Amino acid sequence: MRFENRVAIVTGGARGIGEAYVRALAAEGAKVVVADLETEPGERVAEDVGGVFVRTDVADPESARAMASVARESFGRLDYLVNNAAIYGGMRLDFLITVDWDYYRRFMAVNLDGALNCVRACYPLMGEGASIVNQSSTAAWVYSGFYGLAKVGINGLTQQLAHELGGMGIRVNAIAPGPTDTEATRAVVPEGYRKRMVDDLALKRLGRPEDLTGMCLFLLSDEAGWITGQIFNVDGGQVIRS
Repeated sequence: MRFENRVAIVTGGARGIGEAYVRALAAEGAKVVVADLETEPGERVAEDVGGVFVRTDVADPESARAMASVARESFGRLDYLVNNAAIYGGMRLDFLITVDWDYYRRFMAVNLDGALNCVRACYPLMGEGASIVNQSSTAAWVYSGFYGLAKVGINGLTQQLAHELGGMGIRVNAIAPGPTDTEATRAVVPEGYRKRMVDDLALKRLGRPEDLTGMCLFLLSDEAGWITGQIFNVDGGQVIRS
């Protein structure tokens, strides 16, 4: 029970990897705020773990501030933030040079600026020993169009915020999942292409959401107390960085 008497916010916590993070945190004793645009599944997950749900658009600073207020009003404190929310399931597949500009701007507002909005809303409630985990992706190191560009931005954001918040005792790291078998991935990536991705992995299977929870819990925990500004691949050996 590493997180007993601790409070966490998980954005995009209603489904997929975010839901796995919520359940893993709750299993270790945390009180969890499930922040998502999808009300019905978000409320279900929150009820299952004894947490609270707040409908949140991470691209909207006011919505992010309301999310942080729910944590304070419901549980009296905030220790952890997991920035998992993103446009992914149902994502348009297009080139940077041709994607509709309004769609691109909304995409970046959620997938990159959304993490910063949430940090700006949450850090005033966090103190020494608090931790933030951003959701990056191995898409940052391979050609992935505007999705990959957003994840490159998440990596840079992680490193910059680690310095800005380090003096307050708040750590900031990121997880970069490889190809992970979720409902969203199945909706976006054709089956034949998923097979080719598996063939390129050192471990010959897609990841599962539960493959990522251990790293998330570790980075949030006091065990990672001298780790900040880092991006950790959890990807079955997809990307080798030196």
